[in-house]
Amino acid sequence: MEYLDFELPIKELEEQYEKACNIGSESEVDVTATCKQLEKKLKEKKKEIYKNLTAWQRVQLSRHPNRPYTLDYINAICGDTFLELHGDRNVKDDKAMIGGLGKIDDQSFMFIGQQKGYNTKTRQYRNFGMANPEGYRKALRLMKSAEKFGVPVVTFVDTPGAYPGMEAEERGQGEAIARNIFEMTRLKVPVFVVIIGEGASGGALGIGVGDKVLMLENTWYSVISPESCSSILWRSWEFKEQAADALKLTAVDMKKQKLIDEIVKEPLGGAHSQREETFETVKKAIVSSYDEFKNLSPIELVDKRMDKYLNMGVFKG
Repeated sequence: MEYLDFELPIKELEEQYEKACNIGSESEVDVTATCKQLEKKLKEKKKEIYKNLTAWQRVQLSRHPNRPYTLDYINAICGDTFLELHGDRNVKDDKAMIGGLGKIDDQSFMFIGQQKGYNTKTRQYRNFGMANPEGYRKALRLMKSAEKFGVPVVTFVDTPGAYPGMEAEERGQGEAIARNIFEMTRLKVPVFVVIIGEGASGGALGIGVGDKVLMLENTWYSVISPESCSSILWRSWEFKEQAADALKLTAVDMKKQKLIDEIVKEPLGGAHSQREETFETVKKAIVSSYDEFKNLSPIELVDKRMDKYLNMGVFKG
């Protein structure tokens, strides 16, 4: 297990707890009272740290190397029913954007999401979760297929942004993202968005329009990352913590501004600390969201979705 800088007090207590338990199991010394005391202290320290996280600390948690990614969620939720589909039928198959059909119980869903890598090799293979235009066009192709067969769509957002390379711009990165936003507002099937990690800029919006947008507790959603914001405003990355606070990018901030619909609670310590519990919570949230929208007609779905986004940012002078 890897620890972030603010988690070091937890690491210290966990090591003490483990040593005490090992002494008890390897000798005849009774350390039950000590272990219970350390366990209690560990729980209290976790509550103290995770209940008072700053915006920047939540950004750090959203990028935790042990945090589950899109395929982890899909495989846990669907089991062996998931069938991955490839290619945009135009350029190539973008490995940073994955998608396919899967089932939750007896209901089929089209799952789409950005996929990051677990080590240097897979991060390069997945382009660090930064999709090219063909990735967004693949996502749109799958959404249109889902619409044709009346299958609801679930998207998992976890990207530091769309790929900013010259070749991506040459192939129409901006147009691909804009086209997805346009088409997603008009899809005649229920669309649910789950922000599971980083939700950065147009890269997130390209698969981020839905009837219900769910956001895990320790994730962020913003037009720009704290580091990039800091480098633009202060010409340095040193002010990233200040930028994170100013951007109002946490789940609580997003809910207050009515830009998302629901916050999905994470286990104490973050999604990576109790992965199975997190998968089950997300699965229940998807099923609950589907139950809420499944009986609406296509016209009602589109009207409600359009009204939701048209009301964002409206203010009275």
